[in-house]
Amino acid sequence: MKHDPGCPPFSPSFTCIIVFALGMASLKAGAAEPAGLDSLPGDLREIWVKPSPQERPLQIVHGIHPRGATWGGIEQILREKDPERAIASGMEAYRDLGLGGLVCNVAFQDYLVSEPNWKTLISGVEACEKLGMLVWIYDEQGYPSGAAGGLVLKRDPKFEAEELAFDASRADPFLVRPAYEHTHASNNFYAARRYINLIDAAAVKCFIELTHEAYASRLGRHFGKTIQAFFTDEPSLMPVNLGQLGESVRQRVPVRDLLDPRAAPLPAVPWGADLAERYKDRYGEDLLAVRRSLFHGDSGQDKAVRARFWALIADLVAERYFGQIQDWCAGRGVASSGHCLWEEAVIHHVPLMGNGLKALSRMDIPGLDALSSNPEAAIHGGWLTAALPVSAAYLNGRRRVMTEVSDFVERSGGPGPVTLAEMQATAAWQAAWGVTEFTLYYSIPDRPAQEYRAYCDFVGRLNAVFKTARPQPCALLYYPIRDLWSEYLPVAGPISLESQSPRARRIVNSFQRLGQMLVRAQIPFLIVDHEHLATARVREDGLLSIKGLPFRALILAEECELPPPAASVVQEWRARGGKVLVDASGSELGGQALSAAIEPPFRLEPPSERIVLGSFLRRDRRALLLVNVGRDAYRGELAAREGGVWEMLDPATGAVEPAAKTEKGGVALDLAARKTLVLLGPAASSSEP
Repeated sequence: MKHDPGCPPFSPSFTCIIVFALGMASLKAGAAEPAGLDSLPGDLREIWVKPSPQERPLQIVHGIHPRGATWGGIEQILREKDPERAIASGMEAYRDLGLGGLVCNVAFQDYLVSEPNWKTLISGVEACEKLGMLVWIYDEQGYPSGAAGGLVLKRDPKFEAEELAFDASRADPFLVRPAYEHTHASNNFYAARRYINLIDAAAVKCFIELTHEAYASRLGRHFGKTIQAFFTDEPSLMPVNLGQLGESVRQRVPVRDLLDPRAAPLPAVPWGADLAERYKDRYGEDLLAVRRSLFHGDSGQDKAVRARFWALIADLVAERYFGQIQDWCAGRGVASSGHCLWEEAVIHHVPLMGNGLKALSRMDIPGLDALSSNPEAAIHGGWLTAALPVSAAYLNGRRRVMTEVSDFVERSGGPGPVTLAEMQATAAWQAAWGVTEFTLYYSIPDRPAQEYRAYCDFVGRLNAVFKTARPQPCALLYYPIRDLWSEYLPVAGPISLESQSPRARRIVNSFQRLGQMLVRAQIPFLIVDHEHLATARVREDGLLSIKGLPFRALILAEECELPPPAASVVQEWRARGGKVLVDASGSELGGQALSAAIEPPFRLEPPSERIVLGSFLRRDRRALLLVNVGRDAYRGELAAREGGVWEMLDPATGAVEPAAKTEKGGVALDLAARKTLVLLGPAASSSEP
């Protein structure tokens, strides 16, 4: 999901923040170093005290303007006669707020075709270079990425997203039509405009030529230096109805491409010019002859057709969109990053991406969209938004993970801007999962400058400890995308779990419940699909290894069926004592049962469902991140299999002190509501999770 363009984060001037730089010199000068730093390793001490731009958040802005603006009732008119000097002043203001850099783009007006706008952007990047700040490039005019502001379809209308729809009122019920009306393309917060076909390699190639190549031709010398990544935002397959936005929102969203009132909502699946040919090549079957099974039928044959179709779609999306961008970025020394649409609802992953884990696996820095800064989201549905990109990174041997984070939900219909404590706790639970890159849609005028800087310092200290640390998940939760391929049936109305089969509902509900229980029991885990599971190997010590990461247990949701390659690995592991836990109707597989079966290396006494725990190894020392996402204080202890002396670090204040021991030998914990603590432990005796 995405932000309302009427909200301040969508219309900032780089220079209007200059007012917030006033008084920052007093914050930067004379600040005493926190006590206890001598106990920290030398490589950590320096960046804990002064995190570099690489550890700090990046602010997302969508234009660099050399003139001032009005924000929050504060009028700022920069009287610089030299626009480049005004831009440089704006960059300094962002730096003085504690930010490490910016996610930005050429101005949306006259998108990609205005040379004055390009010159302004170049000046901004050069100012960042001089200040040591980082830049990521946002690759679209608004969102979703892929349209190049409409220029792709202007070059060739045949590049538009297509759908195979089913109309039972027709003698021939099948029709191929543009996927525009009743889709995300015409029903989002930015603009109603036609969209490209993600499974058309030529369409995606055109998008890259119009956007990425344009940036490379003007800013290529900064690639891999000041400019470190490209950010692609919520690309998706369009043939699915996600529901209508409210009328008040729709009235504010411009309609760039008129909608056809005659286009009725119909069940639909993605389509492309070579899709039937690719299906025949892979499966030796005529897709047109069996296409009815994509919309109806509960037989084994019907489900097999659907599973084959969506497996092909998943591969094409990953290769032709995400893969093309990743390959282009790799050839120019920058990283590919961004996030997908509706990460929080696994049933949506089928029609929007085919396989969300596979799509994100073709990003160098996969990401998530955190629209709420209520930290308790971590123990409800928010865990999946983080688990998806974190798992995509780790299972492919990568470490960096991005979040696009804001308090959009609270600002647009809730209590208003969140507090600093809520911002920090939201950052901490994501870092506990493994997030390293924080890109911000927070509105800067919503809070005092010292609070914004305190937040940026907080994130910087978290990354000082964890960005280069190795994650230590101890369990795998099976991602049931293959089972949902066979069950998924498109509907004319808005997609929902209730619109799907009873089996699909049982699978999704079980999967969501298991994920929540693992988070609430402080058991770090990843999600794994059938393809990654098939590549796993059973180690001599009885653990299961994927990309060098060892796991103690595998948990499967109710009614999941593993395909033979994955099933054979699991069968071998189980025969050698591997812990394979299966949820079933009426089972007692609760949080305590999971803990008893998995035996994680750390546990809370007394238990608490409001504490999120992340486990890492930093230079072979245990590093734990604990955050109380709840509204009540927690007092207890952390029991660990391994003893030793622990240091307690407070990322909010920078304080470092020895952790107190309890009578039982555990680490005493006193976590106020929304409080975060870092525990740096003794050298680990093994790499076992």
